[in-house]
Amino acid sequence: MPAIPSPRHDPTRRHPFSVAPMLGCTDRHFRVLMRQISGEALLYTEMVVAQALHYGHRRRLLDYDPIEHPLALQVGGDDPLLLAEAARMGEAWGYDEINLNLGCPSERVQAGRFGACLMAEPDHVGRCIEAMVTSTSLPVTVKHRLGIDHQESYDHLLTFVDITAAAGAQRFIVHARKAWLKGLNPKENRTIPPLRYDWVARLKQDRPNLSIVLNGGLTTMADGRQALAMCDGAMVGRAAYDHPLRWAEVDGAFYGRSSRHPPRPSAVVEAMIPYAEAHMARGGRLWDVARHVLQLVQGVPGARAWRRRLGEGAMVRGAALHVLRQAAGELKRHGR
Repeated sequence: MPAIPSPRHDPTRRHPFSVAPMLGCTDRHFRVLMRQISGEALLYTEMVVAQALHYGHRRRLLDYDPIEHPLALQVGGDDPLLLAEAARMGEAWGYDEINLNLGCPSERVQAGRFGACLMAEPDHVGRCIEAMVTSTSLPVTVKHRLGIDHQESYDHLLTFVDITAAAGAQRFIVHARKAWLKGLNPKENRTIPPLRYDWVARLKQDRPNLSIVLNGGLTTMADGRQALAMCDGAMVGRAAYDHPLRWAEVDGAFYGRSSRHPPRPSAVVEAMIPYAEAHMARGGRLWDVARHVLQLVQGVPGARAWRRRLGEGAMVRGAALHVLRQAAGELKRHGR
């Protein structure tokens, strides 16, 4: 059965802060953990291939916990009909937004003819977006690069955005680097091509009516605030996954919510215990959840030993909930 939308579901809502879709990271368990830290940030699924949705595994690919709202489904593909079908499924499952991946540079994604390589075909991207927009009432958004390979000019970026906007895209999440499709792996593509925040700022100035979100290289709350000074939102990726508690002030800083004390790591671990119990009751492993919890404690005495004990305990086949309870108790004893 499709998931039940949260009362927070609102297709017209602004999203000044979001956590980027990351393969192998932003699964449903991490998103529930992130919800213990921010109740407002827009969260994204890992990229789901439209073709995989067409041929089955829909529950595994689409299910989530209602607490995850607001939640966007990111899809990958190049077939307008399959992307339209994926958008319809996303709406039926209760997602808040459908996002098309136009930024992933991996060879595997290129082989499927989607991701960043589609930036070379803006007219075809426009047809894909148009098909998705006509199939759903949800916002359809895009996440893309500044350009690819030697196809790198501001004019090309502006043309790409104009074509995509005319097709109906409602938000543009711009990873402020180009992508090298040959010669660099995905990790290198996140660091080696230089950041061009000036292009994103110029894009917002030239197209003030479009919603432009800055992504790439944002590692602190101060970076996020600076992003808002030049465009409509900030999207944070690895820094959110590797340092989730760094973003505990997001709701106050970006959404004007009344300030609250940042949650202690022990409180977040405790909050994850009922969720982990439900996951295990469905046949899941404790490690599925616990591997994300490891990122909560860093840079303090004993952090490495705490992560090692939790990791070793949770990875054991048949690991039980007492592993998480012990981890939370240890943090409490140290005032964390």
